[in-house]
Amino acid sequence: MSEGLRERKKRRTREALVAAAVELFQRQGYEATTVAQIAAAADVSTRTFFLHFPAKEDVVLGDADARVELAVRLIEERAADERPPDVLARVIERAIVQVAGTDLATGLADVRVRLVLTVPELQAWMVRRLLSAQQRIVEALCRSYPEEHDVVAVAAMVGAMMGAVTSAASYALRRGDSPGEVADAMRRAAASLTVAPAPGPRNDHGESSTPPSG
Repeated sequence: MSEGLRERKKRRTREALVAAAVELFQRQGYEATTVAQIAAAADVSTRTFFLHFPAKEDVVLGDADARVELAVRLIEERAADERPPDVLARVIERAIVQVAGTDLATGLADVRVRLVLTVPELQAWMVRRLLSAQQRIVEALCRSYPEEHDVVAVAAMVGAMMGAVTSAASYALRRGDSPGEVADAMRRAAASLTVAPAPGPRNDHGESSTPPSG
C-alpha cells in the first residue's frame, strides 16, 4: 500500500524532530536540550512534538515502538510450517533493515549509545523499554506456538537474540564502524544464535505444557 499524503507529512515531521534532537544532543548535551528547543529546531510547535513523542527521552528511541509493533505482526502472520527460531530471525532481520535506514543513517543510533553510557536516568529507562519489548515479542511467540514451547525457553531465546544484536551494535558504534559495518555486526550476532528453544516441561499425559497467556 502506497503512503498517503497525511502519512508522508507525519513521517517527515517525525524525521525532522529526530534530526533536530540528534543535532542538539550532540551540540549541547541531552540534559541541556529541551522539548521546546527540539520543536523550534524542527520548525514545529511544542504541541506537534508531543503528537509524535510522549517525552524527550522517547526521541532517543526513534521508531522503536513501530518496530516492536511490526515484530508482533510478523509473528502473528507467520507461515504454518515456520519454526520459532526462523520467525525470530526474520523479525530481527527486518528490524536491522529498518534500523540501518533510519537510526544508523541519521546518527541517532550513535547518539543513543553515547547517551545511554553517560546519562543514568536514560540507562534505567532504556532497560525498562528493552525488557518491555522483549516481553511483547515473547508473548506473541507463545500465542503463535501455544502447545510447543515453554515460555521460559522462548523468553531465553528472545532475550539472547535481542541482547546479542543490541550488544553487537553498541560495540560496533563505539568502535566507530560505519552504518553498513554496524548492520553486518548485528546480522553476525543474530546468525550466531539462531537455535530452537528446548521443548517445554511435560505434564502427566506426556504433553507439552502450555505457556501462560499474556
